[in-house]
Amino acid sequence: MLRRELLLVRSGLTADDVRKTTGALADRALDLPELAQARTVAAYVSVGSEPGTLALLDALRARGVRVLLPVLLPDNDLDWGVYEGEAALARVRHGGRMELLEPAGERLGPDAVTDADAVLLPGLAVDGRGMRLGRGGGSYDRVLARLDRAGADPALVVLLYDAEVVDRVPEEGHDRPVHAAVTPSGVRRFT
Repeated sequence: MLRRELLLVRSGLTADDVRKTTGALADRALDLPELAQARTVAAYVSVGSEPGTLALLDALRARGVRVLLPVLLPDNDLDWGVYEGEAALARVRHGGRMELLEPAGERLGPDAVTDADAVLLPGLAVDGRGMRLGRGGGSYDRVLARLDRAGADPALVVLLYDAEVVDRVPEEGHDRPVHAAVTPSGVRRFT
């Protein structure tokens, strides 16, 4: 129910609404020490009314950071490729679902994410415990489980709109809290 409500609010946002928050979101994220020190960041290209990420991806790349982007596999797991700029992204439609922008170059394999110093996660909300509510496809649950199995401990950061920091999100046994949430107006840290 919460997921549906949040998606409904996002569906009401215009391209201009998204554009207005993109720069502020990038500025806040770039100030994070976890990103300032990162050599490799796993991120994603926002689609539709998600908080915009392209300005952040370009700024990280300009800093010399290796930015990994996901490629959705048929089983909803994620492969990874290196972000080489907006011109090197391919529009890919997965079944009847939304069209995604994915890196067009070499595939690095699902385990490539374990090399990341920070992982930027999409989400619909986060609560005061740092529990993230995703879209429900399970792709990032698999990523987080893969990180656990590998003993990798990157900074986990969710990118959201201000109103998406909520009191409580539903939690399942496999859910893992994030370290921080970045919104256009600030950063919220969780222990």
